[in-house]
Amino acid sequence: MTATIYHNPRCSKSRQALALLEEKGINAEIRLYLNDPLTAPELKSLLDQLKIPAHDILRAKESEYKEAGLSKEATEAQIIAAIINTPKLLERPIVVTDKGARIGRPTEAILDVL
Repeated sequence: MTATIYHNPRCSKSRQALALLEEKGINAEIRLYLNDPLTAPELKSLLDQLKIPAHDILRAKESEYKEAGLSKEATEAQIIAAIINTPKLLERPIVVTDKGARIGRPTEAILDVL
């Protein structure tokens, strides 16, 4: 199985998800999205795979969320632009496999796509 994890090594949930992948014998491609931000097409594709509203991939408790003028009423285009400008706003971890994509909160949520 191939997998990609959108990973922040400073995040405990992200580290837990990576450890779970390794425990399952899955050698995932690790995308350090803070250093290698996603493009608008990549974010749109990720939203399609997650099958969730765009707002659900945001870290709404970050100060940058308010600074970007975001709210639950923000459009997908506004959310994508905000994440491109401030990658820290992207919820983490996100795991993508051939079976789909899941946000790893809780970590066990990624089991659905393994």
